[in-house]
Amino acid sequence: MKREEWNPGKLLGLSGNYWVACALHAGVKLGIFSLISNQSLSGQEIAAKLNGDPRGVSMLLNALAAMDLLIKKDGAFSNTPFSSSFLSKESPQYIGFMIMHHHHLMPSWAKLDQAVLTGRPVGGRASFEDETVRESFLMGMFNMAMMLAPHLAGVIDLSGKKHLLDLGGGPGTYAIHFCLKNPQLKATVYDLKTTRPFAEKTITRFGLAERIAFQDGNYVQENIRGTFDLAWLSQILHGEGPEEAQRIIQKAVSVLEPGGQILVHEFLLNNTMDGPLQPALFSLNMLVGTPRGQSYSEQQIMDMMARAGAREIRRLPLQTPNDSGVIQGTV
Repeated sequence: MKREEWNPGKLLGLSGNYWVACALHAGVKLGIFSLISNQSLSGQEIAAKLNGDPRGVSMLLNALAAMDLLIKKDGAFSNTPFSSSFLSKESPQYIGFMIMHHHHLMPSWAKLDQAVLTGRPVGGRASFEDETVRESFLMGMFNMAMMLAPHLAGVIDLSGKKHLLDLGGGPGTYAIHFCLKNPQLKATVYDLKTTRPFAEKTITRFGLAERIAFQDGNYVQENIRGTFDLAWLSQILHGEGPEEAQRIIQKAVSVLEPGGQILVHEFLLNNTMDGPLQPALFSLNMLVGTPRGQSYSEQQIMDMMARAGAREIRRLPLQTPNDSGVIQGTV
C-alpha cells in the first residue's frame, strides 16, 4: 500500500478541514438547501426567510457556493443537482440526518485526547436523551441503510433461506430489502421496544407486514426467542467490547437451525489494525462515545464466529460504497 506523502501545506489543509464540515453542518442545520428548493433566491431573501443577519447568511451562502453545493448567478443562489438530491428534505435521497448526526458528535471528538488518555467515553449515550439528537441518529442510520441495503440484497445469495433474524435491525431496513429480493423469505426484526413503532410503520409502508415481524428485547442482556435459518448482524458489534460481541454472536448462532447461516456486516479493519482509514477512524468514534466499543478486524470477527460454533467462515467478495464488509459462516 502506498504511504501518504505529506507536506506542510497538505497537513495544514487537513488540520483546518473542519471549517468545511462546519459550513456544511450549518447549511443543513439552518435548512438552507430545503429553503431554496427549486428556486433561485438572493442572499437578502434567504436571510429574511431565516430571520437571520444578512451579512452572516451571505457569508455562509458564498462559502457553500465555493464548495460547489450552491450555484451563485447574478447575486442569487440556487441548488446544484447534487444538493437538490441529497441536501433538500423534499428529496427521498436526503442524507441531512446523518450530517446532523456527525454535527452532534463534534463536541466528543474535540475531546478525543481525553478519551485516548483515560480510555473512557467523553460524550455519547446521555446526549441521546435529546429528541433532536436521537432523531438525527435514527434517521441517519435509516437513510444510510436505505442506500446500502438494496445493493447488498442484490448480491448476497439467500436462495433456500426461509426465516431471517435481523438482530438489532432497527426499523428493519435490511429485512425489508432481503424480503423484497427473496419472495420465499420471512423475517423477524429484533430490537429495543422503543424501536417498534418506527419499525412497524416502515415495514407496513413497504407492504411486508405479513412477512416481517418485530420482536422486542435487549440482545446484549437477554436471550433471543425463536428458531431461524439465517441471522443478519449489521453494524451492532462495534458498539460493544470483545466479550459482549462474542456473546452476541453466540446468541445468534444458538437460534440457528443446523445448516443455517450467520452474516456479520461491519466496518472491518485489516488484521494489523492499522487500516483501512474509515474503520480506523470509526474505532475512535466508538472510543469517544461508548465504554468499550471498537472496530474489529476481519480475523477477530472470524475467530468469534468460530468460537461460537460456526464453520466454513469466509469474507464475501463484496464492494460497498462505505467500505464495510460481510463475513459469512455456517452452523
